[in-house]
Amino acid sequence: MQVAFLWHMHQPDYRDASGIMQMPWVFLHAIKDYYDMPWMLARHSGLKATFNITPPLIEQIALYSEDIVSNDRFFTLWTQHPSQLNETDRNWMIKMCKSAPYEAMVEPIEPYRQLYRREVLDDDALCDMEVWFILAWCGVYLRTHNDTVKALFASEGGFKYEQKQALLQTLGDFIGTIFPYYTTLQREGTISLSTTPLNHPILPLLIDMNNAVRAHPGTHIPEHPLSLEEDAKLQISQAQALYKKTFGHDAIGFWPAEGAVDERSVALYRDAGLKWIASDEAILFKSLGSEHRDALYHSYEHNGVTMGFRDHGLSDLIGFTYRFWTAERAADHFLSTLHPLAEGGEDRTVFVILDGENAWEFYPNNAFDFFDALYTKLSETEYCSLVGMDTIAQQDSRDLPHLAAGSWIHGEFNTWVGHPEKTRGWELIYMSRRDYEHHKEGLDTNTKAKILQHFLSAECSDWFWWYGDDHSTEFSAEFDELFRSHLISIYDLMHISPPNDLYMPIISDRSGEDFLLQPKFSIQPLIDGGQHSFFEWVGCGIVDETKLFSTMDRKRGPIERIRFGQNKKIVYCAFEGDTEALVHCEKLHITIDPFDIRFEIPMISLLKRKSLTMESNQIKLQVACDTWFEFSLDFDVIDTQEVQLRFEIEHEGMIIQTLPGFGELEIALNATYDENWFV
Repeated sequence: MQVAFLWHMHQPDYRDASGIMQMPWVFLHAIKDYYDMPWMLARHSGLKATFNITPPLIEQIALYSEDIVSNDRFFTLWTQHPSQLNETDRNWMIKMCKSAPYEAMVEPIEPYRQLYRREVLDDDALCDMEVWFILAWCGVYLRTHNDTVKALFASEGGFKYEQKQALLQTLGDFIGTIFPYYTTLQREGTISLSTTPLNHPILPLLIDMNNAVRAHPGTHIPEHPLSLEEDAKLQISQAQALYKKTFGHDAIGFWPAEGAVDERSVALYRDAGLKWIASDEAILFKSLGSEHRDALYHSYEHNGVTMGFRDHGLSDLIGFTYRFWTAERAADHFLSTLHPLAEGGEDRTVFVILDGENAWEFYPNNAFDFFDALYTKLSETEYCSLVGMDTIAQQDSRDLPHLAAGSWIHGEFNTWVGHPEKTRGWELIYMSRRDYEHHKEGLDTNTKAKILQHFLSAECSDWFWWYGDDHSTEFSAEFDELFRSHLISIYDLMHISPPNDLYMPIISDRSGEDFLLQPKFSIQPLIDGGQHSFFEWVGCGIVDETKLFSTMDRKRGPIERIRFGQNKKIVYCAFEGDTEALVHCEKLHITIDPFDIRFEIPMISLLKRKSLTMESNQIKLQVACDTWFEFSLDFDVIDTQEVQLRFEIEHEGMIIQTLPGFGELEIALNATYDENWFV
């Protein structure tokens, strides 16, 4: 059996109309992930994987290699002493420096943790936090191989200007080695490389917006959409040119942005000389007219292009679940999940495809321990071999006559169009395009070329990801402004006053904290599986999983919301969502820290009996399920003031949902609720 890992390395284009990057995420992931990921693989002989490097990432890393400070707003401010910053810039720097995931990146660094918790930062404290923020983003390779980084970690703070400059210089030099390292590993046969259409667009929507309706009938799309197929062709050809300039040869494979495909886009890839692309299992099952899982583990050929379809469950285990497990347990579980697939025949290929950067800041040690354990075990496993997508493209594949349109998210396009905010974004693109078509005859060639690049940038999938209510980030306003700035620049280049609509934010005024509401006062509901009274849960806390921040979507599990609260030392929780689907899963695991206690609830028994009572280390669990699912945990005889809860839903041997999605649910047993009240 073959296993094909494809790591998708991508960041949006953070450059505004002046070419200055407005957010530093490319830099941060460059020092943490873009070198570390292939390095962790290369430490183990005999393994191979595919790395998909997107054009916006290539272009922005090149800018950092040239000059960090002049090309990035954050580092322009970072190099100044905090006393020189105005109030707006100072507050933005504090917001940025507190954006690192707390549990895995802030808490392990004692000086950073202390600064992070301070409500007021004087100039020296802010200067220190700026340095610790960058150090926290340094990956394992830098922490173990770079003398400057190691020396700063060994200090206690009180950083001088010269130390900041030395850090920035060494990190800039390091970033310049990333793509040459990929080139070396590809030449040695350790990795294969691929890319994505230029600005990470949803190609099927550019070609025909009605693809969204075909994939999900009833989707609200703009009333008069335009076909931007010529833009789609340019997105492919310009990506090919940039890839060749960077790595010295043509790409033979693409990961279409968001795994989005349709038959016409595949024809464009074929015409561009590509040998392979990849997508998601949902597309394969829709294309075959069946959800027979065994069909997944093969490569297919459609219209002369080899296609691999990702195993969504296996990919999500790495992306979302294993971060909560020990490295050895996670690696063993992955191998045990692969083993029965291998027994189905040597001709099988399992495609594991996911984001290659954003998950690791939620893992301990930037996932080094996990990958070390996983790659070690895979290198010792005889029944499977790790191969690159270029190898698969040379093998025989099954024929796939029909290819359904869709993406890796539910086999649909609703993440990028349908919600009023998302659809509004497309309407503004179409409005700007129609205006351009009316005025382009009077423009010179150079101006038209600049305008075209702004259109291609505005077509990036990432802008639409953050519109709507399915994903949330504290930087949604910045993304919204960047999107509209490209369209404003088009009018400026035409010497036409931009329409007022382009100056009005598309995104609603909302915060990334909308997903978590803290309890307002104590509760004491009856745990019997029935919602008999609205007032039972009045004042409880709520985790809304549908609004959680995510940089990479996953299959939504059956639970949409968690209600929680406590009374004295009894904690109460209720799950809202598809209760029927929940009770037909095999198990619900409840992990309680800091005690490392794990309850395993057999859902079949609960389905029959409606309620269960369990006990472990003097903690009592009462569970009930009828019209909805609820439970209580009694900590009355335990000497503790705070507990952290995590839940895993298991079905057919797979963890299909981990709750809460942001990590652990922290509950203070001595809460007074004063700070959570509102009027």
